[in-house]
Amino acid sequence: MNYSELANQYKKELLHNTVPFWLEKSQDIQYGGYFTCLTRDGSVYDTDKFVWLQARQVWLFSYLYNKVEKKAEWLDCAIQGAEFLRKYGHDGSFNWYFSLTREGKPLMAPYNIFSYTFSAMAFGQLGMATGNPEYTRIAKETYNRILSRIDNPKDKWNKAIPGTRDLKNFALPMILSNLSLEIEPLLDKDILDQTIESCAHEVMDVFWRPEIGLIVENVGTDGKLSDSFDGRLLNPGHALEAMWFIMDLGVRLDRRDLIDKAVEKALVMARYGWDKQYGGIFYYMDRMGYPPQQLEWDQKLWWVHMEGIICMLKGYQLTGNKDCWAWFERLHEYTWKHFKDPEYPEWYGYLNRRGEVLLPLKGGKWKGCFHVPRGLYQCWQTLEKCEQEQTETMNLI
Repeated sequence: MNYSELANQYKKELLHNTVPFWLEKSQDIQYGGYFTCLTRDGSVYDTDKFVWLQARQVWLFSYLYNKVEKKAEWLDCAIQGAEFLRKYGHDGSFNWYFSLTREGKPLMAPYNIFSYTFSAMAFGQLGMATGNPEYTRIAKETYNRILSRIDNPKDKWNKAIPGTRDLKNFALPMILSNLSLEIEPLLDKDILDQTIESCAHEVMDVFWRPEIGLIVENVGTDGKLSDSFDGRLLNPGHALEAMWFIMDLGVRLDRRDLIDKAVEKALVMARYGWDKQYGGIFYYMDRMGYPPQQLEWDQKLWWVHMEGIICMLKGYQLTGNKDCWAWFERLHEYTWKHFKDPEYPEWYGYLNRRGEVLLPLKGGKWKGCFHVPRGLYQCWQTLEKCEQEQTETMNLI
């Protein structure tokens, strides 16, 4: 296995293709922040700004600055986006709006908790990059806001009638497990430990259902399965992303048992979610095999496959499980063949079930500067670890 060649493939795609695309095409020089609605060649087709995508891009360029190279253009890109968010992204009390006009006027109320989670990630990472205490304060305040809304993430904007079918969603504990590690240096140790323990329990013991052997997207607040559209919903990509978050937690906590359980569950979800007819992983599924209510259920999405690649590669590097490597190779081949644009930078986001490009856009309301570059970085780094471990083993022989 040529780990070095694969590592260079991911590194080159990140630094010479994806990052320059967002750096050059997305920055709004006039008003600040970023354009995310970009056509195949990077032209802007809509100027609305979605707070969670703005925050993700601040995080990405701050992270690259902290982890890869102290490039001024990366830090400048992150700071200008953060300043736009600091001025316009919230209501003054760090309740983060969902969307803004190009100029920064709020379009949609702060109902979406993921505007909060990615804002906390963004300002935490930028605070570490700059040493600016204001950025750190914003991250901490936002994190506290998130914790205060765990039991009702949508707050007063929740449209569900309480007491009829009370459900909780997998996405928040999943994201919190990653967010907490991201901004660990900024958090009180007791709060960090409590949050990590709670999130790991939710992900591995509540949403993983031993009676069906799958990770579900929603369970009742009483911890029981719900026989409803939402209660039967599966999202294999979410499950795979969550499992590499749990692997990272296992490394952080020095818990091999957590890593092994995450690998085991990841392999189950990959096998279940794989389209045996056309290849690729389904977007949504119904755990009882009924028709999902999401009409896009059989589309193949960029982030699902990128998160699957990361998950399997980390699982292999941490455990040596050959099934993980086989799944990495399968996902790697499918993803590079179908999602990479052979003519223009960045990757396609949306394919039909057969793997054909459904939308040629490079960014929109849901796709921004995040899953592709983060995934390329994670794979590059993990493959270098594999190479290093292989070299060390050979030296011992």
